[in-house]
Amino acid sequence: MEDRDIDYSDIPPLDDSFFEKQTVTIPPPKDQLTVRFDRDIVAWFREQGRGYQTRMNAVLRAYVDAQKRST
Repeated sequence: MEDRDIDYSDIPPLDDSFFEKQTVTIPPPKDQLTVRFDRDIVAWFREQGRGYQTRMNAVLRAYVDAQKRST
């Protein structure tokens, strides 16, 4: 698809006021550690492509957040 073929009609243009309200958020650093997972679990995440470790972290984050909400 070419850029000229993209329909932007439902996206309002951004003006300077949008950028005046924005802030840059730097995520907190992550701890590096050695951890052991079942091979099939790691293989499944790797099959999903680049960023598999980030996705594994997101799954663990969702679990932790759900546990915190249920207590």
